[in-house]
Amino acid sequence: MSSRSLLFTSSSCPSVDAVLVSASASRYEGDWSSIPHSHGFTELFYVREGKGNFLIRDDVFPITKDDLIIISPHLSHTELSDSSHPLSYFTVGVDGISFSFHDHKDFKIFNCRQKKTDLLFYFHSIFQELDQKQDGYESICRNMLESLTIQLKRLTDSAFEVVSSQQPSRECADIKRYLDSSYSEPITLDQLSAISHLNKYYLSHEFTKYYGISPISYLNRRRIEVCKELLETTDYGISDIAHLTGFSSQSYLSQSFRKYCGMSAGSYRKLAKKALPVNKAALQSQSRK
Repeated sequence: MSSRSLLFTSSSCPSVDAVLVSASASRYEGDWSSIPHSHGFTELFYVREGKGNFLIRDDVFPITKDDLIIISPHLSHTELSDSSHPLSYFTVGVDGISFSFHDHKDFKIFNCRQKKTDLLFYFHSIFQELDQKQDGYESICRNMLESLTIQLKRLTDSAFEVVSSQQPSRECADIKRYLDSSYSEPITLDQLSAISHLNKYYLSHEFTKYYGISPISYLNRRRIEVCKELLETTDYGISDIAHLTGFSSQSYLSQSFRKYCGMSAGSYRKLAKKALPVNKAALQSQSRK
C-alpha cells in the first residue's frame, strides 16, 4: 500500500470581520423593471444562468453564466436580462469589509467560466444557511465567505485586498469616486465641498474618518499611483506626466513623488525599466517605504 501524510502547520487561520446582511436567489421572468439602485454594503452578484447586461453608473457591461460582479457600497447599479436567455443569479450583501482593488476601481467583474473552482457552491451554501438558520449557521456563513474570498484571490489576475471598514457616507463615497476618475483636473477642497454640498471642514473630517486620509492627500496619492504607471509603461517626459496627472508643475510632481515614494521620478523609472515583471511587486513595496 502507499500513503501520504500532510501536516497543517499554521497556528492560526485568517478571518474576515464581515457581517452577512442579505442573500437572495432571483430569476428574471419579465415581471420586474430594472431600476438603478445602491446599497450601504458591498454586494456580490453571481450569474447562475442566462445572460444580459450589468449597468454601473453610466457604463454597460455584458454578463453571462459564471460571471461574478463585486460592487462597492453606494455605487449605482442594476442588471438587464436578455429576454431569450433570462438571467438567474445569487446576490450576497456583506457589511464590515470592503474590497480594495489595486486599479482603484470600486467594482470588479470576474470571468469565472474557464476556472475549475466551483464558486456557485459557496453562494448556494450561504443562501441555504441564511434561509434555514439552523444551529451554527452564522459561523458557516462566515467560513463560506472567507473561503470564497480566498478562491477569488487564487483565480484572478486582478489583485485586491479585503479590509475591515466602516461604511462611508454617500457623499464621501461619491467624492472618492470623483477623485479616482478626475485626478487629472485641478481640484480644490472648496470644489469638493460644492460637489458634495458639505462644509469643507466637515467633509475633510468625515473623509479622513472613513478612509484614513484627507481628500487632498488621497488625490495626491492617486496622482502618484498614476505617475508610477506612466513611468513604468510609457516614455513620456516628467513634465508631460505632471500635466497628464493633474500636477500644477513638474517641480510639484517631483516634490510629491519624492515625499510619497522616497526617490525621484527619474530614479523610479530607471528601476522600473530594469526590473523584471516578477520584481515589480518588490519595486512597488520599496517605493512605499
